[in-house]
Amino acid sequence: MSQLIKNSDITKDEENIITPILPTYARADITFERGDGVYLYDINDQKYLDFGSGIGVCNLGHNHPALVKALCNQASKLWHTSNLYNIKGQEELALKLVEATFADSMFFTNSGAEAMECAIKMTRKYHYDKGQPDRQRIITFEGCFHGRTLGTIAAAGTEKLTKGFGTMLEGFDILPFYNDMAKVEKSITEHTAAILIEPIQGEGGIRPVSKENLKILRELADQHNILLIFDEVQCGMGRTGHLFAYQASNVMPDILASAKGIGGGFPLGVCMANEKVSHAMTAGTHGSTYGGNPLAMAAGNAVIGVMLEEGFLDHVLKMSEVLKFELLRLRKEYPTIIDVVRGSGLMLGLKLHIDPALFFNQAREYKILLIPASDRTIRLLPPLIISKQDIKTAMQALSKTCCYLMKNMPAEKDGEE
Repeated sequence: MSQLIKNSDITKDEENIITPILPTYARADITFERGDGVYLYDINDQKYLDFGSGIGVCNLGHNHPALVKALCNQASKLWHTSNLYNIKGQEELALKLVEATFADSMFFTNSGAEAMECAIKMTRKYHYDKGQPDRQRIITFEGCFHGRTLGTIAAAGTEKLTKGFGTMLEGFDILPFYNDMAKVEKSITEHTAAILIEPIQGEGGIRPVSKENLKILRELADQHNILLIFDEVQCGMGRTGHLFAYQASNVMPDILASAKGIGGGFPLGVCMANEKVSHAMTAGTHGSTYGGNPLAMAAGNAVIGVMLEEGFLDHVLKMSEVLKFELLRLRKEYPTIIDVVRGSGLMLGLKLHIDPALFFNQAREYKILLIPASDRTIRLLPPLIISKQDIKTAMQALSKTCCYLMKNMPAEKDGEE
């Protein structure tokens, strides 16, 4: 059994990097101790405006009373029984989601990656049951992100995710992120099982898919008797001003995976499906020890209860308009720093002319937390409960960030890395 290195065996400089935690994240040197609404407080009680929401997770902010009450109540009763038995909270949350979405049934998981794995398995099993076992291939798109399992990194296919992990799971055809999704038809073969896409790419740089292109994908799926899968792990659960992003286009998928905001910070994911597809998943075809446990269901029911209250999603849309207007004004003021403002609802991105890491780090100095992404983009994913005053505070910090960077670092030319 390995032993941790004792403090007496290392130098002072080394002491800061020795940790029992695998170094899979380049963590900022900051530790948060508590949260309240849209703010986080570190161990020195310094206050930060959270415009990352734990990567789009804390959609109700921190320490939300409805969520705290639900978890405390359930924690005093029952934490876990396993899926060998009925779990009342699963039925309650599933019924709410069925009533509010395209779905007829669903499977609860602990994460978005697990929800996506379920979607991939369901797709293959669906075609197998139809007597088409060779239909296993799924079309995905460059810039996508569907999780960190071996299956989901294969779906993305980027070297950043797959390097060093050996032979990838076969069955994914990764296409360019087209503006014209009609080109997808050329890649559909007799082995194609589904098209998988994020209605708004998150890690890929807040790149929305237009309503017209989502409609094209639905038509292609129907025409070729394949499935349409939406990954709404990040863009779902109120983030766009709709419970799920697809509802803005009225284009319904066959399968939808969601997580992050659905638990408000408690680990929870879901794989939802329409009736024709869900029939493929029978007893023994899938499972999870913790998925849909009573604590997670208490959190999920509390979150959706708040989101379905009258005026909640309208508030998200109103705050989105205010924030996007201010970001466009900021871009006009600092065109050498900000290239493009894009996104939907409170899932917005700033495509930059400079390295996003510089922007991310400098913004933190002004006590605002952001999330970096690909395509030179900074993500703004604030809690959905933000106010106009919170936006004003955010814009002051972002303006200071742009001003500092403009004065201290010349903007790079387009195309340079």
